Amino acid sequence: MSGPVRTCVGCRTRAPAAELLRVVARDGIAVPDDARREPGRGAHLHRSVECLDQAERRRALPRALRVEGPLDLTRVRALLSPSSGHAEHAERETR
Repeated sequence: MSGPVRTCVGCRTRAPAAELLRVVARDGIAVPDDARREPGRGAHLHRSVECLDQAERRRALPRALRVEGPLDLTRVRALLSPSSGHAEHAERETR
């Protein structure tokens, strides 16, 4: 692995940062940061609904982003839905 390596807050596996989606918190909303340019603390997820579901069950995103209370994951879930075309991780996992 070359370049920065990050841990997915959903499945807890390490992967190159380029393969993961960075998520930041803005006013109680989890916001996808595809460009990795948003200020503040970020958490990383594989681009799969499964990893997002695991992170949600474990309450990993609010903990990683150091925010109090639940986060609205609607925008992240919309980006990762199978119809959005970003389900590469899920496809790799099934092969």
